[in-house]
Amino acid sequence: MNVFERYLSVWVAVAIVIGVALGQFAPGAADWLSRFEVAQVSIPVAVLVWAMIFPMMVQIDFDAILGVRRQPKGLVITTTVNWLIKPFTMFAIAWFFLMVVFEPLIPTGLAREYLAGAILLGAAPCTAMVFVWSYLTRGDAAYTLVQVSVNDLIMLFAFAPIVMLLLGLSDIVVPWETIALSVLLYIVIPLIAGYLTRRAVIARKGKDWFDSVFMNRIGPITPAGLILTLVLLFAFQGEVILQHPIHIALIAVPLIVQTLLIFALAYGWARAWKVPHSVAAPGAMIGASNFFELAVAAAIALFGLQSGAALATVVGVLVEVPLMLALVKIANRTRRYFPEISQA
Repeated sequence: MNVFERYLSVWVAVAIVIGVALGQFAPGAADWLSRFEVAQVSIPVAVLVWAMIFPMMVQIDFDAILGVRRQPKGLVITTTVNWLIKPFTMFAIAWFFLMVVFEPLIPTGLAREYLAGAILLGAAPCTAMVFVWSYLTRGDAAYTLVQVSVNDLIMLFAFAPIVMLLLGLSDIVVPWETIALSVLLYIVIPLIAGYLTRRAVIARKGKDWFDSVFMNRIGPITPAGLILTLVLLFAFQGEVILQHPIHIALIAVPLIVQTLLIFALAYGWARAWKVPHSVAAPGAMIGASNFFELAVAAAIALFGLQSGAALATVVGVLVEVPLMLALVKIANRTRRYFPEISQA
């Protein structure tokens, strides 16, 4: 884990401070940037989001999906938890805390926006950081790639319908066209561009050069894009944060509960099925963590930079790394309860 990944929550906190200060002392800069929009999509934000997502999409090897035959149970657990359970438990937990428990503390309209952000997080399983969690738990790198690749393919078709359904249950109306545009911009286009780039670079330079040189060169683009996006987002969110600082902690509560629940469910299921630890641990991490880059992008596209939904997705970034590191420790300490090889 590099310095940026290890201290991601610190960098996010720094981005919050810089963004809020920028919004307070140079409000004209944020207003000027907000003028660059096409079909309600901020062009500066779109460029930064593509910078975040593209390096992740490039590293996905869809040929690895053939490896699913080695551990079918692991893939069944991952896909079931991520797409048939996780989005709905996120909705239920976030609704309970934000709309019921914290109802006296959060205005109803703002609570619904926070709920929308939580829904977007719940509908986007982790794509990139899971490789870090897999490495830290001595996971099977090849099979982790299989799990991530399959989830990304499912995301192409399942993200929009699930988000539309759960936003509808929350009485939040978002045009289907807006959801479709977000999926096109932040999943389809980066995925196709990543796939074509990967094929072209490997064909020209070889797989070893791609892994050791190309990925190292483009790797810093993701953290730079993330931090700049957060600075811009908090430049617009500064007034809300200054007026309601406690909301950050309140939003974090359902996100933490959801993360712990999904990890326990996937990890416990893998233990019951006697799935090897090298497959079980990364599989549980995929569901427990989120593709927060996509969630942030979708929240901005659907609800705007100044929305509560965008703020909620950023809180997800803030709490994820320390929480996931704690789960890595739990996974490593419980390794002895899992078989080292398949007992299927």
